[in-house]
Amino acid sequence: MRKHIPNIITLLNLFCGCCALACIFYGQFPQAFLFVFVGGLADYSDGMVARWLEVNSPFGKELDSLADMVTFGVVPGAIIYMLLVIGLEDAISGYPDSLSLLGTKGLQMMALPAFIISTFAALRLAKFNLDVRQSEDFIGLNTPACTAFVIGLMLTFHFDYYGLRPYVGNLFFLFALIPILSYLLVSEIPMISFKFKKFKWKGNERQFILIILGILFLIIFQGLGFSLMILSYVSLSVFDFVFETRKARKRQRASDEG
Repeated sequence: MRKHIPNIITLLNLFCGCCALACIFYGQFPQAFLFVFVGGLADYSDGMVARWLEVNSPFGKELDSLADMVTFGVVPGAIIYMLLVIGLEDAISGYPDSLSLLGTKGLQMMALPAFIISTFAALRLAKFNLDVRQSEDFIGLNTPACTAFVIGLMLTFHFDYYGLRPYVGNLFFLFALIPILSYLLVSEIPMISFKFKKFKWKGNERQFILIILGILFLIIFQGLGFSLMILSYVSLSVFDFVFETRKARKRQRASDEG
């Protein structure tokens, strides 16, 4: 029984992801957020519990990816899908009461590209399982970060933080997000990992800066803070990547000249 405890926690993540999907399709966005939040806690703790109990296994790793595919793969696609459907219906509080892919307007069909994000999330998870380079930092945007960004948009749309609902629900903005998020998920851009070897400032400066920014964003901007936090995370990671690439090129040129 001891070896199955981490797997039970992983299944809790999967269960919460399924519940979140049901809430999303009924337009119950705050409830969906709570389920994703609990699923995220389970996803974070299952590996930690497995290491503590010394019961790591290939089975648990595969099960973790399957659970993540629902909570952090299908869920963000479903959120963008629902926001697109609502925007296409041109009714801020109007949710579709039936699925009509080939109806007079075919609104649901037009919103289906949102699930391209989910397909790239699957590619991301499969790539992560096989990529031995991602022991320290991530390569490409990890699926929980992508989901957190979309969750921020969902909450902003629902609660209309700072009057941003029309902008978050803008069709051009939402359709533009699909290729951007899909690309980031499978890109070769190194992304900062939040793995701490020791809880000291030295060597963990980037992580602590992002944590402090994230807390400030959530306090000041509430649900919108999730999106701003991930935007800062990606921006800092890209800046760090460009800076390190330039340094490597300079070292290479100096070596060639020498």
